[in-house]
Amino acid sequence: MSLDLYYNPISPSCRTVLLAAKAIGVDLNLKPLNILEGEQLKPEFLKLNPQHTIPTLVDNDFSVWESRAIITYLQNKYGKNDSLYPKEPKKRALVDQRLFFDLDLDSRFHQIYNRNTLGGALPDPEKLKAANESLEFLNTFLNETEFVAGDHLTLSDLSLVAQISTLDVMKHDLSPYKDIKRWYDKVRVTAPGYKEANEDNLIILKEMIEKFSKGHELLRKMLGIPTISTPANDIFDGKVRMALDLYYAPGSAPCRIVLLAAKAIGVDLNLKLLNLYEGEHLKPEFLKLNPQHTIPTLVDNGFVIWESRAIITYLQNKYGRIDSLYPKEPKKRAVVDQRLFFDMDFYFRLYQVYNRNTIGGGPPDPEKLKKANESLEFLDTFLNDSEFVAGDHLTLADLSLVVQISNLEVLKHDLSPYKNIRRWYDKVKVTAPGYKEANEDHLEVVREMIEKFSKGNK
Repeated sequence: MSLDLYYNPISPSCRTVLLAAKAIGVDLNLKPLNILEGEQLKPEFLKLNPQHTIPTLVDNDFSVWESRAIITYLQNKYGKNDSLYPKEPKKRALVDQRLFFDLDLDSRFHQIYNRNTLGGALPDPEKLKAANESLEFLNTFLNETEFVAGDHLTLSDLSLVAQISTLDVMKHDLSPYKDIKRWYDKVRVTAPGYKEANEDNLIILKEMIEKFSKGHELLRKMLGIPTISTPANDIFDGKVRMALDLYYAPGSAPCRIVLLAAKAIGVDLNLKLLNLYEGEHLKPEFLKLNPQHTIPTLVDNGFVIWESRAIITYLQNKYGRIDSLYPKEPKKRAVVDQRLFFDMDFYFRLYQVYNRNTIGGGPPDPEKLKKANESLEFLDTFLNDSEFVAGDHLTLADLSLVVQISNLEVLKHDLSPYKNIRRWYDKVKVTAPGYKEANEDHLEVVREMIEKFSKGNK
């Protein structure tokens, strides 16, 4: 096979792919990109990846980026067994949830370890608190298991260990997290090729941090801000009926993603409204289900899973009667996965813009607004030659992304420059099964909340 990986050795995301390739047993043709020289912006690379991010994998004529999408693709296509990424829906959903959790953890820590803190400034206390909260959650996940998604090594361990090892190099205090420390030590001796794929490259990172702390500009430029980097007639008429409890709040974008996917897959959900203002998500009975106390949270008989994108892939993997929403063919699935991870990063960027200050009437931060609009430009580019975001028919990626775009419409964000997005948005609204009930009707709640907030009400 011909597997080219465009990468940079200091990047945790790139090291995730190197680790996974070792574990899966595939050889990669490593192609370093010189970010300082702008090689990621050259036309030949933009043809491979219009988002110009690393890592980017090229498998003959197929190109995919975003580390977690890459590693699941490699496993789906080349894995000799499924222990790293189980096919059984519940086990796979748990790995997926941990992969999405890893993306959130990466985003939170990037808010701390930036050009200011690496240059000696103290981190923002609130951002530090949020980042350490993620470590607490990870520690909780590991209370009763050897690895992050069960009793053996999976892709989620390889992704998370790249992040934790980076924090180790940054001298972040990991001492309060005994289960993380125990797991970290175990993965370092369990993951195939760990030294070559991760540890040796961390030496390069250490050297660059040392240079930066002495006033050099090299690391400042190298690190940047990473990208955290079905036709209606395909939907069957029958409904799958089972005990599926969804803890949710109607104003939540992630919750509406699950509502849309359930309509498209054809499953009925027992909706259990959580009053976040009353702290119902912090009650002991809910914390037993989800120690991260987030919504949406799905309970399928005794099985619990959270994070909207992990939930919808689980529902499709277990209950989907056709695979058009989430194709089984590895290349097609990898594109859907990449768009789902892109959507999560997009959500983070929008959240940085639309907060209590801007919704209350204050101007958005220009740099954060620029980053959010950059994501819209990428999405518009993805849609240049396709009807939907991952090809020629509706997929789970469309259902996830359309919720974000509908929020922007409510927030009166200027979408006029993005012709492909507007064309796609209009199409999804009439193509996605149950769109009005699952998303549009709930947007009224969002409008009312914005109106109250803008008037100073709580």
